[in-house]
Amino acid sequence: MKRVQFNSRFLPYFFLMPQFCIVAIFFYWPAVQAIQSSFYIEDPFGFGSTFVGLANYADMFGSDEYRKIALFTLCFSVIVTFLVLSIGTLLAVKADAVIRGQSAYKTLLIVVYAIAPPVAGLIGMMFFDQHIGPFVKFVALFGWDMKVGLNYFDTAFAMVSIAVWNQIPYNFIFILSGLQGIPASVREAATLDCRSGTRRFWTVTMPLLTPTAFFLLVVNMTYSLFDTFGVIDVIVKDKPADNPITLVYKVYTDGFRGNDIGSSSAQSVILMVVVLVLTMIQFRFIERRVHYG
Repeated sequence: MKRVQFNSRFLPYFFLMPQFCIVAIFFYWPAVQAIQSSFYIEDPFGFGSTFVGLANYADMFGSDEYRKIALFTLCFSVIVTFLVLSIGTLLAVKADAVIRGQSAYKTLLIVVYAIAPPVAGLIGMMFFDQHIGPFVKFVALFGWDMKVGLNYFDTAFAMVSIAVWNQIPYNFIFILSGLQGIPASVREAATLDCRSGTRRFWTVTMPLLTPTAFFLLVVNMTYSLFDTFGVIDVIVKDKPADNPITLVYKVYTDGFRGNDIGSSSAQSVILMVVVLVLTMIQFRFIERRVHYG
């Protein structure tokens, strides 16, 4: 196999420089600014700042409201990640087995991925609207008086439903690609060795899908923590009740609405550390069960 040779040892770094600049400007520099601001109380009008040390972190961890939001964020992330992975896998397995009309079936499942999270939140709110929402009218037949935006549980249910609906196509695409990459000889051998389709899936298909599933696990955790911001903003914005929100939305409300830049920066630093720790745990322990061979 040919090895690529560069005339100058600096040429590869020159090609990588645009990406390095983007990462440094839009990721590293804001992170450094957030860490620095977390030790100060910033004037909301930009007239100065006062160094307070760890006071912002102490106030944050001592707040019952913050602990409540952190608990909801944990539950929200776990539920969304589990549902999008399981439902996406189920739909991909069924799509892989479809013979007639499979193109139309796959297109209907994938087309949702083209919808941005804020738009998905707006469409979802139409389904959960108290006056015209078809889902609200449906559950009312069973005695459930759903009030999204007013009831804590109902609002959380709508958040999870819309977030899962918007992310399922992403998982469907990758898992279906992984299923279609399994050699036909392996499937035929598994069919001969085991008559049960469920057992074949868990003993043969799923181990071969573990690299894809591990990648999706990391992506879905990141999605539930950050990319659901648009969905949550559409659901709870301008609502009078004490509705559930996630940590990333609290960073926004405290920083841009409450003008508490110091506390918002401290929250963003903690959130960044949490994501880093979760990613390290996933790569350290869960990746051991991933088979790349």
